Amino acid sequence: MVNQVQYYGTGRRKTAAARVFIRPGAGEVKVNGRSLDDYFPNEVLKMIIKQPLLLTETAEKFDIVASVRGGGSAGQAGAIRHGISRALLGFNIELRGRLKSAGLLTRDPRRRERKKYGQRGARARFQFSKR
Repeated sequence: MVNQVQYYGTGRRKTAAARVFIRPGAGEVKVNGRSLDDYFPNEVLKMIIKQPLLLTETAEKFDIVASVRGGGSAGQAGAIRHGISRALLGFNIELRGRLKSAGLLTRDPRRRERKKYGQRGARARFQFSKR
């Protein structure tokens, strides 16, 4: 078998981490061994994942294989998007300007705020009763 060229990028968002490989192909996307439509039924999440490909006009040039773990569906979609953006840099460093100006190379630092002691949640308090 001929060794095929592939590019790799790691993406992270919230508590999700994705390993993304892009290979020259017809635009097929596999996430954890399943098709994109099967893994993410939500159209918005599919749009988020395809964003870097549409921005760089490489949607039909690459097959994408991603393995993602941790977090929820939105966090996983953001992690895959981040990974695809980083992998595209391996393919062509000149795409950096476009990806950076769209904010796709920045790791989103927002996380869940921890629950505080003596309270019901991070910001929520137990109901106060004067009497």
